[in-house]
Amino acid sequence: MTFPSALLALMIALLFGALFCAIRGRNGWWLLYYFGLSAAGFAVGLMIGWHRWVFLPLGPINLGMGIIGSALFLGIGDWLGRIQKTGKKGK
Repeated sequence: MTFPSALLALMIALLFGALFCAIRGRNGWWLLYYFGLSAAGFAVGLMIGWHRWVFLPLGPINLGMGIIGSALFLGIGDWLGRIQKTGKKGK
C-alpha cells in the first residue's frame, strides 16, 4: 500500500469515527476514543482482507473489510465504554 492510499484509508476510518460520534451525540473525548477505535478496526479489517477476502476494493484499499472491521470495533468499543463502575466495595 502506498503512502497516499494509507492516508486515504486513515481519512475514511476517521470519517466513520466522526459519523459514529455524531450519531451517538457524544462530546470531544468520545470523539478521540471513536477515532482510535475506528482506525484500529479499519486496520484490522484491512489486514484480514489482505489474507483472504476482498470486498468493495478501492484501488489497493479493501474498503469493505475495513468498514466491517471499523463497525465491529466501534460497536464493541461503545458497548464496553458504557460500563459504569459501582461505588460498592467487595465484601
